[in-house]
This record gives sequence, structure tokens and C-alpha cells, in this order.
Amino acid sequence: MARPHPWEASYPPGARWDAPIASGTIPALLDHAAAEWGERPALVYRDRPVSFTALRETADRVAAGLMAAGLRPGEAVALYLPNSPWHPACFFGVLRAGGRVVHLSPLDAPRELLHKVADSSARWLVTTDFPTLLPNALRLLREGGLEAAFVAPDVAWGGTPAPAQPDFRPLPLADALPAEWPVLNETDVALLQYTGGTTGRPKGAMLTHRNLTSAVSIYRAWKDSDTLPRGTQRVLGVLPLFHIYALTAVLLRHLADGNCLYLYPRFDAETAAAEIERHGITVFPGVPTMWIGLLNLPGIEARDLSSLRQCSSGGAPMPFEVQQKLEALLGQRIGGGWGMTETSPAGARLTVDGPRRAGMIGLPLPGIEMRVVSLDDPTRELPPGEQGEIAIRGPNVFTGYWNQPQESAACFEDGWFRTGDIGWMDAQGYFTLVDRRKNMIISSGFNVYPAAIEQAIYEHPDVEECIVIGVSDAYRGQAAKAFVKLRDAAPVLTLEGLKLFLADRLGRHEMPAALELRGALPRSPAGKLLAARLREEEEEATARGAGTEGTPA
Repeated sequence: MARPHPWEASYPPGARWDAPIASGTIPALLDHAAAEWGERPALVYRDRPVSFTALRETADRVAAGLMAAGLRPGEAVALYLPNSPWHPACFFGVLRAGGRVVHLSPLDAPRELLHKVADSSARWLVTTDFPTLLPNALRLLREGGLEAAFVAPDVAWGGTPAPAQPDFRPLPLADALPAEWPVLNETDVALLQYTGGTTGRPKGAMLTHRNLTSAVSIYRAWKDSDTLPRGTQRVLGVLPLFHIYALTAVLLRHLADGNCLYLYPRFDAETAAAEIERHGITVFPGVPTMWIGLLNLPGIEARDLSSLRQCSSGGAPMPFEVQQKLEALLGQRIGGGWGMTETSPAGARLTVDGPRRAGMIGLPLPGIEMRVVSLDDPTRELPPGEQGEIAIRGPNVFTGYWNQPQESAACFEDGWFRTGDIGWMDAQGYFTLVDRRKNMIISSGFNVYPAAIEQAIYEHPDVEECIVIGVSDAYRGQAAKAFVKLRDAAPVLTLEGLKLFLADRLGRHEMPAALELRGALPRSPAGKLLAARLREEEEEATARGAGTEGTPA
């Protein structure tokens, strides 16, 4: 009889799929961390340490101040904050006061910001006095139906004093705490994390305290040969905390483990390399675009990155060719896996000593079940080796989309969340991701996956980044079009030259029919390359009767 969970036999020594997964509330997580780690630094920002105790005290003052200002349990507060200590202080503070957090991205367009504020019914906004944030914050206050916008002073964490902001209220920081905090239940919605904005209007994934704390427990339950002792890790915090990956897998997880997070408002490859050398950073969680930026940094081979002990990539698939080059540079494997906003974002994890292949996302993490189901019948589970839609269930999986009951119901099947990702599982329980279902190209009746084409294009020595999408084709119905950013000083790449390079790497039905060279490719606020943005451009061009021809063959 086949094992119900074939991945269990592939787990590394010391890790158990059936490890107990604890859950609770987010404020309790911070309380436990402060009690255990006390005056040790939880964060370092602009070379200023912030202890676990100080972070909890600041969060409590934010909570008490918001309650005194009128925040009621269950109400939404939008956080429009960069990576600074104000983000965790306000995140924990809103939740301590019984509210729920709505994350806004500093890189969102005004239209997206207005939609998220209106859709979430947020009454209040919290921001900081970064000059890049205040204009949009003011627009949200005037047009978004907000009752008030609060400004937290950046000077509190070593920033430059900013002029007074008459349209905003100072963030209330109470000196006296209430006798009792609001009673929280772990099933309460803690966070509305908006997702799907690249394929339509963003929708708010409802993540409960239980979802988020379970995800932290799931990450902590994983043990591998590169797992470092608790309280010893120095973590590079360049991923944006308003993104679910950084929020859970970096901030919450490392706070719970007593590690120190070196926090930076934005990623810059030169700064990252210098800070790794200066602080002896041991853990670098990034996204593929960050790793590509570091790999392409002039003189990177001569930099001292030897302190790094655990490097990982998430948020989007890492191009296999890029991963191999990085591993050669660092002398160690790049970890990673797979997850989604809707899974908080725990999902699958690559093993240090396990097999490697393009698109592999690894084994389901402890407490998480995954399976592959038929594209035509989501109730039918497929055997190992067959491609279908990946489905997942576990305590980390969200409860649905805010104000969208029909879409919420449609994405679940018998308790399993249908992810929209196409992949397959091998006999040992390792999952491989092929592509997003919505990205699939039907060319002359064949299923063509852009991710596979992108992997092949990344092998070209002159290619720095690429995105492949499906475009209309009179003969084949759809065909692949490649958008490519070349490395600096690389010669012009033609479609004919690209096809020649790909001749022994792709089938004829997969070969790009068009190529467009660009100086930059569109990205999400988290740094993920956005294929959907390019699809929208193509659709608009087609509607105008123009189309884009790309480079000549």
C-alpha cells in the first residue's frame, strides 16, 4: 500500500512531518519573544539596536494610544510603512488593540491604494514622514474616505527631522497602558493581505492569528543540515515587511527564534554586499531579482560573503541557470521553496541534500498536505509523475477573500485550496512547479508553459532577466513572446539568434515567435517580475489594432 504522505520518507534527519504545530495570537508571539530574549537586539536599524523588550513596549504604547483615540476591536487600520521599526511596532500594536491590519505597499499606484482602503473599510491610516510616502498618504486622506491619518516620526529611529504635517495627526503613543487588553481569539482575522492585483482588482486574503502563528510554527518545525541555533542568526532584512513572505518567514519567524534582523528600507546590491561583510550576516532571505542583482554586481567575486550560512530565495521561481551560478559563487546551495499569500505563505521547502531540477519546489513543510489534481476534475487526485493543479491544506491556509464569498468558495474543493499552480509530484514526494494555470499558452493544441521557456532563455550568457507570455497568433491560436533585458554592454539579440540558441533546448511548439528587448522589466512591490503587466500591454495594443512586433528576425 502506498504511503499517504510519500514525502515523509524524504524528510531530512531531525525533521518530522507530524511535528506538533502550535498556534495562538500574534501579540502573544511577541510577548513570548520578549520574555525569552529580553534586552537582546531584535532589530538593528541605522546601526541602532532595538531590543525585544523595547519593541514590545513601543507596540504596547501604539496599541494603547490607538485605543484611546477610539480604535474598536475588529476595525481595520491601513499601514502604509516602509521597512523601519515603526512597521513591527504598529503591526503588533494594531493587533494588540484588537484591530486588523491592512497592508499597503509604498510602491502601489494611487488607484490600487484607494481600492484597498475602500475595499477593506479601513477608517485610519498609519504612515511615516518619508517624503516619498506623504503625497499618496494625503491623497488617501482626502479621497479614500479615511477619518484620520497618523504620522509616525522617522526621527525616532535616527532619521532627519521632518517639517510639521498639518493634515495629519501624530501617531498616538500612550504612556499609561489599559488595565486589560481586548480579548483576542486566534480565529480572528489579523491581516487583510491584498493579492492578485496583477490579474485584476486586488483582493484581500483573510489571514487569521491562527494562520500566521501556525505558519511560524511550521517554519520553526523544519530542521535541515543548514539550520542554525536559535538566537544566533544575523538576518539581512531587505525584503519588504508589507509582503507576506517577509512578514511571516522573516520578521515573525526570526522574532520567535530570538534572532537579530538588520532592517533596511530598500534593497541595493552594493549596500547588501557591504552590510554582509560589515555585520557578518549569516542569513539572507531574498527574491530572485535581488539575487540576480547581487550576482551581476561588478567585482562580486572578490567580496567577502563567507559569513553567510543560510541563503534562500522565495516570492517567485528562481531561474535554474541563475541558481547554479549563485551556488558556485557562494559555495553553498540556495534554499527556497514555494508558498502563496493565501498560505501565509508556508508551503513546500527544498532540502539541502535533496535532488535538484528546474522548477522544483521541494517537500511539503510539517503539518501541510499537498496533492496534484486533474485540471478538468479537481476532485480527482493524480498519481506521481502526472501534471495537474497543486492543491494544499493545513492550519496556515487562509479562510477566504474579503467580501468575495463566491470566489472564496470557488477556490476550495472539499477543504483543499486550489492554488492555480500547475505541477507534479515524484514518487519520493518532491513537488515540481511547471507554471501558473493562468499563464499557460495553448499553441496549436499543445500546452506550453512560459516558465520552461524562461528557464531556457536564462541560459543565454547575455540575458539578465526575461519574461515570456502568450500572445495571439493567427496560425497557432497563441504563441510565446519573450521580453528580455540584456546585461550591460551585451550585443543586440535578435529573434533569429535567440531561436538558434534555443534550438536544442526547446521544442518547436515552445519556440518564441516574437522577442522584445527592454531596458527594464515590470516588477511588483516585492520585486517579482510581472508577466501580467506585459499581458495587459499586449491586450491594449491588440484592442487598438497595433500589436507589438518585437525585434526583427
